[in-house]
Amino acid sequence: MGIKDAYKQKMAAQLKEWGAQIDLLEAKLENAGADMNIKRTELLNELRAKQRAASEKMKELEKASEEAWEHAKETADKIWDDLKAALADARSKFK
Repeated sequence: MGIKDAYKQKMAAQLKEWGAQIDLLEAKLENAGADMNIKRTELLNELRAKQRAASEKMKELEKASEEAWEHAKETADKIWDDLKAALADARSKFK
């Protein structure tokens, strides 16, 4: 397996795990009060948008030529870091 394939597999697995974590936060939202519900709903919407951006970047990585691979990977890493930080922040707010 090449480096590109391993990277794509790693990112796809991470994206799937984060999706499950967002789903869990969404389930917790159902048990929250009205005011907290609004704030948490906004936060979940932001997380879902970041998740969609990461998913789109995965599609770009699939299509990236050898020349464009490094740039696409750098951008994907930034999107991943952003989603990872936002998810950690959300988990702390849902406690």
